[in-house]
Amino acid sequence: MKPSIEWLDDPETFRVGVIPAHSDHHFYRNYTDFQNGRSKFVQSLNGNWRFKFAKDPSKRPVGFFKSDYDYSDFDTIKVPSHIELNNYGQIQYINTLYPWEGRQYRRPAYVPDESNPQHGMFSTAPDNTVGAYIREFEVDPELKGNQIVVRFEGVERAMFLWLNGHFLGYCEDSFTPSEYDLTPYLVDGTNKLAVEVFKHSTASFLEDQDMFRFSGIFRNVSLVAKPKGHIEDLHIIPTLSDDLTTGNLKVITKVSDLPENAATIELSVISSNGRRIAEDSATLATTNEFEFNNLKNIHPWNHKGHYLYNLMITVLTNDDNLIEMVPYQFGFRKIEVKDKVILLNNERLRLNGVNRHEWSATNGRAITMADMLADIKTFKKNNINAVRTCHYPDQISWYYLCDQNGIYMMAENNLESHGSWQKMGAVEPSYNVPGSSKHWLGAVLDRAKNNYETFKNHTSILFWSLGNESYAGDDIKAMNDYYKEQDPYRLTHYEGVCRNRKYEDTISDVESMMYFPPKDVANYLENNPKKPFLSCEFMHDMGNSMGGLNSYMQLYDKYQGYSGGFIWDYIDQAIQVTDPVTGNQVIRYGGDFDERHSDYEFSGDGIMFADRTEKPAMQEVKYYYGKYSD
Repeated sequence: MKPSIEWLDDPETFRVGVIPAHSDHHFYRNYTDFQNGRSKFVQSLNGNWRFKFAKDPSKRPVGFFKSDYDYSDFDTIKVPSHIELNNYGQIQYINTLYPWEGRQYRRPAYVPDESNPQHGMFSTAPDNTVGAYIREFEVDPELKGNQIVVRFEGVERAMFLWLNGHFLGYCEDSFTPSEYDLTPYLVDGTNKLAVEVFKHSTASFLEDQDMFRFSGIFRNVSLVAKPKGHIEDLHIIPTLSDDLTTGNLKVITKVSDLPENAATIELSVISSNGRRIAEDSATLATTNEFEFNNLKNIHPWNHKGHYLYNLMITVLTNDDNLIEMVPYQFGFRKIEVKDKVILLNNERLRLNGVNRHEWSATNGRAITMADMLADIKTFKKNNINAVRTCHYPDQISWYYLCDQNGIYMMAENNLESHGSWQKMGAVEPSYNVPGSSKHWLGAVLDRAKNNYETFKNHTSILFWSLGNESYAGDDIKAMNDYYKEQDPYRLTHYEGVCRNRKYEDTISDVESMMYFPPKDVANYLENNPKKPFLSCEFMHDMGNSMGGLNSYMQLYDKYQGYSGGFIWDYIDQAIQVTDPVTGNQVIRYGGDFDERHSDYEFSGDGIMFADRTEKPAMQEVKYYYGKYSD
C-alpha cells in the first residue's frame, strides 16, 4: 500500500490500515499482574522522541521514515505533548470560526459544489504545519511471540505511520484510539517507528471545537501484545427489571486469533462483597455469548449508590495454562424516557452537571491521571453529579473514574463544524458539513462507531451525544440511527436540531437548548412538549457570572420534564508561562500569544481557574447543586 498526501484533501479517506475499533478492556497475563495494575502485554512508548517541525508540507523531511535516513539534525520532543507547547508553530485560541479564516479561503470538499473535490486544499497549504516523529525501540521480551500492535490514544489531526520503512496506515479522528499491526515488519533488535502528523486535513472541518488549536501526539502511545486466544472485543449488556432488584446479563466476546489447540473461556461475576452471582464456561470460539437471566438481589448503580460488579474472564489452554485474563467492572441501571420525563432506575433524573474540556495549565489537553483524580474530588466536593465530554471523547481512564464514582456521563462524539454554518452570529448553512453530503457521511459514522465501540461497556454513560454545534442534516440523522440500532439501552442527545426543525422527530431523545432563559424553558414545558428538556450548556461562567443559577434550579420544582443540565464550563482554557519581563509564572488566555484571529479571553469561562483552583462562582454551584442533589 502506498500512502498519498492527497488523502488530506479527501473527506472519504479517514482510516487506512487501522484495526477496527473495539472495547477498551484491559487484559493481563496473570492474577499478580492484575493486582499490580500493570499488564505485561503492554509496553509504553511514551518519553522522548526525535522530532522535526515543518511550517508547511513542502518543507517537511520527505522520506524520513526510511531505515537509512539520517535524522541526526532532528530535535527531541516529549510524547505525549502538543507541538505548539514545545515552542513550534503558533498557539491559537478560536471559538466559532475556522482557524484559517481571514488568511485562507476554503470551502469543504464537494460542499456546496458536489463536483469540486478541492484538490490540494491541505496537501499544498501554506498554513498546514507538519511534525515528523521518530521513536526507536526494542520489543520487551515479555511481548515477543505474540501479535504486536501499536496503539495511539490521541493524535491531532491527521497521521501517517511507518515501521522500519514500511507504510502501516493513515488515520484521522483526533480523540479516539487507533491501532496498527506491527507484527509483519518487526525485527530483532532496534525498530524504527515513524509518524508524520499534519495539523490540518478534511478532519479540520469536523473538529472546529471552542478550544486552543493544537497538533501532535498528545496522548499515550503503547505497544500491545495479543496472544493467540486474545479477546479482541468485549460487550457487556446488563439490564435491570422494573423491580430494581432483578437483573439480566449478556456478555459477548470476540476472539481475534484462535489457538491451534482447543482452549476454554471461563466467566464469573462477583459482587463487591464477594458474592458470586453468575458463572459459566465454554470451548473458546471466534464469538462466545453468555447469558444469565433473573439474577436476584441486584444493587442498582446511580450517583449516590455507584455499585459495580466485577466481571472476570479467563482464557485457558486445554491443559489449564492461563492465556490471558480480562477484568471489567460494570453496573446495573436503567435509563429511559417515560411520559416525557427522563428516568434513571424509575426515578426522575436530575443532571447537576458541567461541560469539561480536558485541560491542564501546563500541558494543555495532554492531561494526567493526577488531573483527572483532582477533578473527581472537585466534583464530589461541590455536588456535581454529571459531565458532558465536550466536544470529543476523553482519555479512557476518565470513563472508568466516572463509573467508579457515580458520575453521569453524556459521551460526545468528536464532531463540531460550527464555522461551516454560523457566520458572524448568523445561521447560514450553505456549506455546512456534514449536512446531508454522501461524501462526508462515512467520516462521521466512523466517529460514531469509534466512540461507541470503545466505550460501550461504561455504566456511567447515559447519553450518546452526536456532536456539538454542527447544524442538522441526513448525516447526523444517520448517526442517531446508528446508535439506536447498536444500543437501545441508552438515550441519544443532539442540540443542533433546534437550528433545523425538520429533524426534530428523528434526531435526539431530548430537547436540548443552549443558554435558553428559564422563562423560555418554562414556556416549552408548558406547551405540550415533544420531549423532556435539558440544557446541554447553560450559565456560561465568564467573569462575574453564575448569579442566576437559582432561576434554573427552581425549574426542578415546577416541571417533571426538566432534567437540569451542564454548566459551561468546568475549567478555564489558559496556559501558564514565564513572563519574559518579570520572570514570574503567569496565566495567559486567548489572544495573549500574538495570534490573530482569536476569541481572546473567551477561553476563560470555567468555574475553575486553569491551575485547578476554584473560582468564587463555585460557591453558587455547590449550594444549589447540593440543594437539588439526588
